[in-house]
Amino acid sequence: MAHTSSIADEASSGGAVDIAHSLKPALAARAAEFDENDTFVAENYKLLKDAGLVHIGVPRELGGGGAEVAELAEMLRVLAHGCSSTALAFSMHTHQVAIPAWRWRYQKAAAVEPLLKRIAAEELILLSSGGSDWIGGSGDATKVEGGYRINARKVFTSGASAGDILMTGAIHRGEDGSAHVIHFGAPMKAAEVRIIDTWKALGMRGTGSNDVAIEDLFVPDAGVAFSRKAGEWHPVFQIIATTAFPLIYAVYLGVAESARDIAIHLAKKKQPNESSMNLAGRMDTSLRAAQLAHQWMVKIVERNSPSAESVNEVMIGRSLVAEHAIKTVELALELAGGAGFYRSNGLEQRFRDIQGARFHPLQQGPQARYAGAMALGQSVNSIF
Repeated sequence: MAHTSSIADEASSGGAVDIAHSLKPALAARAAEFDENDTFVAENYKLLKDAGLVHIGVPRELGGGGAEVAELAEMLRVLAHGCSSTALAFSMHTHQVAIPAWRWRYQKAAAVEPLLKRIAAEELILLSSGGSDWIGGSGDATKVEGGYRINARKVFTSGASAGDILMTGAIHRGEDGSAHVIHFGAPMKAAEVRIIDTWKALGMRGTGSNDVAIEDLFVPDAGVAFSRKAGEWHPVFQIIATTAFPLIYAVYLGVAESARDIAIHLAKKKQPNESSMNLAGRMDTSLRAAQLAHQWMVKIVERNSPSAESVNEVMIGRSLVAEHAIKTVELALELAGGAGFYRSNGLEQRFRDIQGARFHPLQQGPQARYAGAMALGQSVNSIF
């Protein structure tokens, strides 16, 4: 109990990164247990909440900690050194807070203010479903009097069991054949919303990224945040993509850095030779490439000008971070040798966890097409 209150005191006086450093040992101590048992990192979420990190990204004027994207990304990178799954699951909440916070700061969007105030006052956990709620949209929204009836199944909902509101959408099909995605928040405690235990995965096993079934949920017209054409980029999604991915990929950078540190520790137990020095050098070179690419992603956010061009730059960075972070961990395993094969050393888990970097949008094929279309002056409206 004393530990929790000391962290809470630090939350009120220190920044997000300092708090993350203070939490890292506790996260690291039980990371293997969550991984081994396929269990959600619920205890770690309590630590994050007690430390004030749930609302650290809400503007100070609205009751939060005022941290912007660069600080939040560094916080997530540090948390990933302690527990990959905690950091990745929490990145999904963090970016869902950072997006309306950005809109409030830089677009003077008054509509997001009530949500941000609620996050600060009630310590709400927001969820996202990247596997179902990208540009194409998913689920059915049937128009009824006063609103919509929603039926959908949302996959990869990280931290589902800890969440209060799922920030999601569903497709409304007009009589003329048009398809529009309506966006809304689904209350996780509603009787029409339930979690389906599907998360038995290669890596990031503690994220609790289960499916969420929405069955006949009524969303009033006033509950629809915005509507957009399905399958095409929208200005709000340019904000989402530009803001979210530097946060999500900060986690994978942290995983790669921690794998590097483990590998160096194990390699130093043996006499260095030509091969080990070569592997260590290649590993650090690859890691530096990932770090530099991530720094570029953050710089793009800080231009505060989301657009098709900013999406292109962030997604180029996303591909470079993924490629070089994965390569870093592969080289770390090779450098560590047989010792790295043992679960007890933690490298095997990071090797599995880093594979998640492959699967977030824009994946390799669409990202290359998007960048190519931009370079050649072609439309990117439906490349996702």
